Amino acid sequence: MAGRRRKNAGASAGEGAGEAVLPADLELQDLYGAFAAHGLDDEDLDDAAVLVPPVKLPAEQELAEQAKAVPMFGYALALARWAAPHRVVDEFGDLVEEDRAPAARLLGLAPAEGEVPEEAEVEALRAWSLACDLDLVELGTTKDGEHVAVPGPDLEPAEQGDPDTVLELWLTAAGIVRELAVEADSLPEEEEEEGAAEEDEDGLNEVEEARDVAAELLDEALQVLYETTAFADPGNETVPLGVLAALLVVPEGEEPSEELLGDITDVMVALDPMLGDLAELGLLDYRPIDPELFDEEEDEEPAVVGEAPLDEEESARFGLVRLTPLGQYGVRQWLLEDGYDAPLVGELAQGDAAELLRGVCESANVLPEEELRVWVAGREPEPAARELLAAARGNDAYGPLRRMLCVSALNLLGAGAEPAVREVLDDPELGGAARAWLSALGAADVPAPDRAMALWTVVDTFAAQLLDNGGDAELLRELITDLPVNGDPVEWFGELWRVDHPYTADVLEAIGELHPDRALAKEARKAAFKARSRG
Repeated sequence: MAGRRRKNAGASAGEGAGEAVLPADLELQDLYGAFAAHGLDDEDLDDAAVLVPPVKLPAEQELAEQAKAVPMFGYALALARWAAPHRVVDEFGDLVEEDRAPAARLLGLAPAEGEVPEEAEVEALRAWSLACDLDLVELGTTKDGEHVAVPGPDLEPAEQGDPDTVLELWLTAAGIVRELAVEADSLPEEEEEEGAAEEDEDGLNEVEEARDVAAELLDEALQVLYETTAFADPGNETVPLGVLAALLVVPEGEEPSEELLGDITDVMVALDPMLGDLAELGLLDYRPIDPELFDEEEDEEPAVVGEAPLDEEESARFGLVRLTPLGQYGVRQWLLEDGYDAPLVGELAQGDAAELLRGVCESANVLPEEELRVWVAGREPEPAARELLAAARGNDAYGPLRRMLCVSALNLLGAGAEPAVREVLDDPELGGAARAWLSALGAADVPAPDRAMALWTVVDTFAAQLLDNGGDAELLRELITDLPVNGDPVEWFGELWRVDHPYTADVLEAIGELHPDRALAKEARKAAFKARSRG
């Protein structure tokens, strides 16, 4: 897939985009306001496009079953079996005239008796062409010069549901459909084609340029869908087409201007047929733009404009799209082929606790809570907690973050982890966090930490947030306001800078930079200097 331009100013569908403008002037809030409750608010959509996040995929066996259930793919398998032991074809490898109606009936596209509609034969020819493209049937010529097709070697394992075979075939088919969708979108209008010379080099260059623009637009749209789907709650993966187009067009942090609303319309119109093509092979669930929207009179002002947000059904008329699990699988494979980091949820949770915590700490592209959830699933709480606590120890650079992740995993394990947690109450690195966790659990007889342990835990906890949030100033200010600086700040920071922790100076510097109390911030900076000098 081509590298995606994230919300570039003025990005549009280019020369290949349609000229029509949808009714209602594409009020952006109207387009997706009815779906805001479904978990795709502005903040989620912005966050979803920052990176290629880890995704959850069904097992390959389940994906293979979904692929076989796609009608067009199933048609290709059925026709390949129908070709056994061999079937006569024309010189181009297409079904001969007398076989087209039987093929349509075989696929259930036409009644068993009576006339076969032309569109049913066309659909059967498309399925046959796909079977040939996938080598489910192989073409040859007999000694007598007769053109024939025979089943290919992949047919039998595909029919039996071998996941590797089925998914490889389906992915090839998806790539073919993707290419054809782009080619169709970039073709000139018929009347323009008739008026141009067949060998007009300028015309060919325009078509090639339009094809590149369409391909880039489709790739960007698929990647945005992949990202938003990864972050959406289960059942809330559907994205209004207007929102998808806006993510591709509107620059980060800007509201759509009148000009950008026109670009959004162009992108919607350009994507509409391409997404419809991909839906045929199961990459997408797609509700296209209602064609009746184009038939409204130009001088009629739609009742919804500027009056009230569209309800869900009315908003859906502008198009809805959802990337299916098969679509996630396909897009992920394309991303991997292009060198993207596109991990799966749970990949870091396959080893022991030490491997889990180390992997989550060191990976920039990870959903920590999901990895922890996968790891703790099915484990006995007490031994799992003991393993996590042992892995959380250490004074290395990732130590604070490992301990924070350990506490998150203990929360997932619940009360069953309590015996293991009580075992580390006197541990100088784990004792403070263990006491806090037990207190939050409501456990009785939790001893208060001594002064040294309490101060060390303050530094460690703050350091973990520095590491986890990359210095997010707003979050760090919230944490700073909760610091237990009671009484004399000079005395408190005088103790804190002496804490033997690798991040003491960093924590003090952050407090000095961000604390709203200027006097207290000054004391923190002085303490940070002392901590640095001691080091």
